[in-house]
Amino acid sequence: MLLTVDVGNTQTHIGLFRGEELFEHWRLATDRDDTADTLAATLANLLGLRDLRLRDVDAAIVSSVVPQLGHEYEKVSDRYLAGALAVVGPDLKIGMPILMDNPHEVGADRVVNSVAAYERCGGACIVADFGTSTNYDVVSSAGEYLGGVLAPGVEISIDALASRAARLFKVDLDPPATVIGKNTQAALQSGVIYGFAGQVDAIIGRIREELGEEATALATGGLAGPIVPFCEQVDEVDDLLTLEGLRIIWERNRG
Repeated sequence: MLLTVDVGNTQTHIGLFRGEELFEHWRLATDRDDTADTLAATLANLLGLRDLRLRDVDAAIVSSVVPQLGHEYEKVSDRYLAGALAVVGPDLKIGMPILMDNPHEVGADRVVNSVAAYERCGGACIVADFGTSTNYDVVSSAGEYLGGVLAPGVEISIDALASRAARLFKVDLDPPATVIGKNTQAALQSGVIYGFAGQVDAIIGRIREELGEEATALATGGLAGPIVPFCEQVDEVDDLLTLEGLRIIWERNRG
């Protein structure tokens, strides 16, 4: 079995593959204070194992935007996986040129998403990843990572509004019955859902115009569900895109 782990600032997405088949996955809250032992115990519990040695796992690959947890997963590899865990970084082949001023600035999750999207689309593509931030990543028809756009995420925006405005509060991401809200809750829901949908359409539209070629737009991430149904520029939703990208990168580095 191949264990894939995508560590985000808010959520960690874990998947298990047999060959190319993802047969199980979980989303957990990210805890920056987790130690290698805690992480190993969590993985063993998810896998239904009593032994922290994780013997059912043949290999593992992790992408992390939380540096300290990346280091803890390296310790998991040493202690519990006999060194069979790889962390996405400069030492791994990704098979995609990074055309950034400083390629090391690009988050591992953004690279992994771009690899998976290009493999899936076979041409120019855009990935909108709805997480702690909303990331837009762009790949050319030649398979080059061109760059992207970073924007505040949905939950960050809701939290900031609730904390800075005395009479406003956090709301669930449910679409209101009408765009014109008849109460404060509906007005907030309308602003968040339709506001972010408008952002997505505007940014993807401008990216497509700048690219000057057809590009497939994919959406992923834990918060895509409430927003994407109201977007006109998104072609497909794939909640498992990052895990698939991790599997592809692991395959490219076997042996």
